[in-house]
Amino acid sequence: MGVDFKKWLELCVILLLCFYTYEAQAQPQVPCFFVFGDSLVDNGNNNQITSLAKANYLPYGIDFPRGPTGRFCNGKTTVDVISELLGFDSYIPPYTQARGQAILKGVNYASAAAGIRDETGQQLGQRISMSGQVNNYKNTISQVVNLLGNETAAANYLSKCVYSVGLGSNDYLNNYFMPAAYSTSRRYTPQQYADVLIQQYRQQLVAMYNYGARKFVLIGVGQIGCSPNALSKSADGRTCVQRINSANQLFNNRLKSLVDDLNRNQPDSKFIYINAYGIFQDLLTRPSNFGFTVTNAGCCGVGRNNGQITCLPLQTPCRNRKEHVFWDAFHPTEAANLIIGRRAYAAESSSDAYPYDIRRLAQL
Repeated sequence: MGVDFKKWLELCVILLLCFYTYEAQAQPQVPCFFVFGDSLVDNGNNNQITSLAKANYLPYGIDFPRGPTGRFCNGKTTVDVISELLGFDSYIPPYTQARGQAILKGVNYASAAAGIRDETGQQLGQRISMSGQVNNYKNTISQVVNLLGNETAAANYLSKCVYSVGLGSNDYLNNYFMPAAYSTSRRYTPQQYADVLIQQYRQQLVAMYNYGARKFVLIGVGQIGCSPNALSKSADGRTCVQRINSANQLFNNRLKSLVDDLNRNQPDSKFIYINAYGIFQDLLTRPSNFGFTVTNAGCCGVGRNNGQITCLPLQTPCRNRKEHVFWDAFHPTEAANLIIGRRAYAAESSSDAYPYDIRRLAQL
């Protein structure tokens, strides 16, 4: 009887250890994850506004468990991947749907066609610019203060959260390189324009800092000149548009310098830079290493490179989605987002993140 009791006790201890290990694993590495951005990470904020920039219809979401949600992808976006790696058991809700206690896990403010500049993307209709997203964040913070009881508790809580911020793509795509609709390319050289963008971005990021944000992930602009849309306008349909990529690199270089500037000048803050441009370059120059066979055409779209018109409602997409880098004229597939998200979280190359990756940021 004594032996049986001893075995029973040992079994109880093992079960308790398993339970506590599971509980420890189930806890996210940070209490909340906030997302600011454009269509690369929008998960439904544009669904109810008057805009041409929407993706709440099939075949968008064809590989996503919930179907079409407003994500501009066949499946997960990069921030979906990062939220999983941070240990969250559910995706961060869009601002339009975030209510009550749910906001304590974070909110996604991203809006398709949004830019750092307020006028960016206006030809597509309504969108929530970065300034608008920061204002929405301020509204959320007043709710967080109410939920946690006071500003001190809220400040302490928010200081542990991770903030992913990725804008700038539309300031080129739907502004600077659209001279028929915008005057910026006549008013600024590419160098001047990058400076103007970074100055405004800095003000927006400092506004977030003033409302409790401390751990920032600044995601650089990707190779817009290599998108199916850009390639559809090139002579051979394969050569990236260098003047667009060069302008993107000017912005990214200044964004990396901004990380140093903000780390020096914003007390108790931690800013990191994710080299999306470099990670994307890796996918395009060594596609077979990642299982890709098509790098210059969208899986779904219309016209040359499936890049002249974006994916239309109920259009039949390609079947080999895991072999395509691009889902549509502008946006990566889930297969590409998985790689970008994983490398942003845990850098695989010394150039992927600066000065360190999201995993380390979460631990600090």
